Amino acid sequence: MYITFKELRNIKHSLPTGSVARIADELNVEQQTVRNYFGAKKYDKGQIAGIAVHPGPDGGFVQFEDTRIIDLAKKIITESIAHTPSSN
Repeated sequence: MYITFKELRNIKHSLPTGSVARIADELNVEQQTVRNYFGAKKYDKGQIAGIAVHPGPDGGFVQFEDTRIIDLAKKIITESIAHTPSSN
């Protein structure tokens, strides 16, 4: 899977509070591994997240070997939107 780094950051910033912990718990990984997946670089407390960033527009392109974290992040965002009361 390929997306722009900008799109990856937008997904991260769209996650509700507590999502990093939820993703880590559900996938049985360290929270820092989830943060690394979204662009952090603290590998002493979390694993490399199976991504590669290639140069290009919008921060470059991100290639994922394992999409479980991004798939769960998108699911959480969808749930969050569905549970947000409309402002009508």
